[in-house]
Amino acid sequence: MSAACGHDHAPFDGMSDTYKRRLWLVIAINAAMFAVEMTAGQLARSQALQADALDFFADAVTYGISLAVIGASLKTRSMAAAAKGVSLFLMGLWVFGSTVWRAFEGGVPEAPVMGLIGFLALGANVASVLLLMSYKDGDANVRSVWLCSRNDAIGNVIVMIAALGVWGTATAWPDLIVAGIMAGLFLSSSVQILNQSYREWRAGEAITLSSSCCGTGKASCGSGHDHDDAQHEHGADHVHRHP
Repeated sequence: MSAACGHDHAPFDGMSDTYKRRLWLVIAINAAMFAVEMTAGQLARSQALQADALDFFADAVTYGISLAVIGASLKTRSMAAAAKGVSLFLMGLWVFGSTVWRAFEGGVPEAPVMGLIGFLALGANVASVLLLMSYKDGDANVRSVWLCSRNDAIGNVIVMIAALGVWGTATAWPDLIVAGIMAGLFLSSSVQILNQSYREWRAGEAITLSSSCCGTGKASCGSGHDHDDAQHEHGADHVHRHP
């Protein structure tokens, strides 16, 4: 059998009841925190909190997509990951644009609310990261979930730092700077996810071709056999001519 027909050590693809239960729990955490943080962000007039709340919402939706494609073909899972990468990219652009708009609009966020909600969100995301830590090196679909949770935890720490900055300076600039950093995180992660999903989509194409090869028998899958047969025929002809 040729090398193409052998077995590779593929990354974890989510086919585990434990992983699915943990992912459901993470979805519930993200959905709840979206409602809490978006409300608080609007009340506190904090761009960073609203950006983080939007991230919670996007995570809840994309984690649901991750659950839906578990067990699907590598190509399907890679396309789902690509969709999440695109959504992260668009979200990064939105956060960046709205941050620029808020810079011209003016107003100072409520620092105590920012700090309190940021701390609550950090606890939620640390819990999510711990739940998913052992699956961080899975395929693009699984890894995208880990990256989103990790980014959220980093974002929450930065939000709390921004709250201190707003309190100390009595200006909105720390809040706006943090929102810009979060936009950069979204864009960076989207590129990572899109790159890996593309590689896995190409691998899915190769697996499809390999499966077709292995299903057609010796003629397609073992070109070496054709060479051996040709040598055998040549040898037989040689023996026939020179007894």
